Amino acid sequence: MKTSRKDFLKTVTTLGVAAVLSPNLIMAKGEIKEEAILKKEKAVNIAFIGVGGRGRTHVNNIAQTKGVAITAICDIDPKAILKTQKLLTKNGFTNVEAYTDGEHAYEELLKRDDIDGVIISTPWLWHTTMAVKTMQAGKYAGVEVSVSNTIEECWDLVNASEESGMPCMILENVNFRRDVLAVMNMVRQDVFGEIVHARCGYRHSLLNAKFNSNPLKFGKGAESEASWRTQHSLKRNADVYPTHGLGPIATMLNINRGNKFLYLTATASKAVGLKDFIEEHPEGGKDHPYAQLPWKQGDVITSTIKTSNGETIIVTHDCNLPRPYSLDFEIQGTDGVAEFQYGNQQIFVEKHGGGHSWEPLNSWLEKYDHPLWKKYEKEAMGAGHGGMDFFVDREFVNAVKEKRQPLLDVYDAAAWSAVTPLSEASIAQGSSPQYFPDFTRGNWINRTSLKFE
Repeated sequence: MKTSRKDFLKTVTTLGVAAVLSPNLIMAKGEIKEEAILKKEKAVNIAFIGVGGRGRTHVNNIAQTKGVAITAICDIDPKAILKTQKLLTKNGFTNVEAYTDGEHAYEELLKRDDIDGVIISTPWLWHTTMAVKTMQAGKYAGVEVSVSNTIEECWDLVNASEESGMPCMILENVNFRRDVLAVMNMVRQDVFGEIVHARCGYRHSLLNAKFNSNPLKFGKGAESEASWRTQHSLKRNADVYPTHGLGPIATMLNINRGNKFLYLTATASKAVGLKDFIEEHPEGGKDHPYAQLPWKQGDVITSTIKTSNGETIIVTHDCNLPRPYSLDFEIQGTDGVAEFQYGNQQIFVEKHGGGHSWEPLNSWLEKYDHPLWKKYEKEAMGAGHGGMDFFVDREFVNAVKEKRQPLLDVYDAAAWSAVTPLSEASIAQGSSPQYFPDFTRGNWINRTSLKFE
C-alpha cells in the first residue's frame, strides 16, 4: 500500500491528539507501519533553515546519510550559504536551492512540496516561530536548543504539533552522549535503586563566544553567536540554556512519561562576570561603553525542580565566569550515586562493597554501554561533539522516514525549554515557586519510558 503525504496527514488528524501524544501509537496502526516500511526504500527530502556553524554540522552529517536528499538551504548570511554550498558539492549535492532574501526567506522555502523535514539552527528567538510554521506547512521540524523562550511559545509549539499532526523534535544531542546513555541503562536496571535526586547544568565559559575581538563587539554587526547570544545576558536574568543538562536527566526520570516537572525555584547571583571580562580585555577597559551597560543575567543561576514522583533536580547555568566545560551531571538513589562528567567520572554503589569510597566509573560505563553505541561507534566518530551529533541526526531522519514521533518530542521541547521563563519569573519574585504547565494535558500518566533504538 502506498500512502501520500496528504493521506498521511489526514490519517494522523483522524487519529487525533492521542496519536501525537504516544510515540508508539502511530506505528501501531497497520497502514502507517506498512507505509513506513515502504518509505525506507525511498529518499526523504531534508531542508535546513540556518546553516551557520551549528547548522553546517547537521548538513554534513545528513549529507552522508543513506536514503536522504537535501532539497534546500536558507540563511541570511551569504558567507554561511557559500560554505554550505561547498560542503554540499563535496558530498555530491549540486542542485540545492538557496534562500537568502531577508529574515523571512524561510517562508518561501516552506512552500515547497518536495520537503519532508526541516532542521532549524538559527538564533533562539526564531526557533518557535520557524518550527510552528514548518509544522503548519506539513513538514517535520527538528529544532536546535533551546526551542522556546516563553511559556506562550511552549504552548504555541505544542498546539501547532497537535493541530497539524506533524511532529517536532528537540535536537538535544547530549541525550545521545555515550556515558549518558550508559548511565541511563544503569538507572533503568536499578543500579542506583530508587532515584531520589539529580544534578545537571551548563557550566562553560562563553566569554570569548559572546564578544568578537578586534574590535571588541557584540550585537548588530558582530559575527557568529556574539551577534545575538550576548543580548540575552543583557536583557534576561534567567537560565537561558537549560536543556543540555536537563534533557538527559529528564529522560532518566521519565519526565512526561509517568512523571512530570511540578515546580521550580530559582536564584541568581550578582552579575559581574561580563563587566570584569570587558574591563580586563585588551580592547576594553573600565571606560569602555560595554563596561557601563546594566548586565542583567546573574553569573550563576541555580534552579531547583520538584517532580510529581518526588525527585529533586538542581540545574545550574554558569557561562559568564571563567571555568572549564561541565554539564555537572549527578544521579543519586537509595543504593548509590554517580557523577559522570568529563574529567570527573566516579561512582559509589553501597551493595558493591565499596565502603565509603568512590571508585572509577569506567568499568561500569563499559558494562552498561548502550547498544546504539556498540553498533554505530565507527559511523559516529567524527560526526561532531564526540559522536553524539550522529545519533541525534540519525533519530530525526529515521523519524521522518518512518513517519513516527521522534524520541525527543514536542512535549519534551516544551517542558525542558519552560525552565527559562519559569526561572526568570522565580528570580524576579524573590525565588518564589513557579509551576510547570502540563503540556501533555494529563497524558503523561500513561505515556511509557523512552527506548533508544
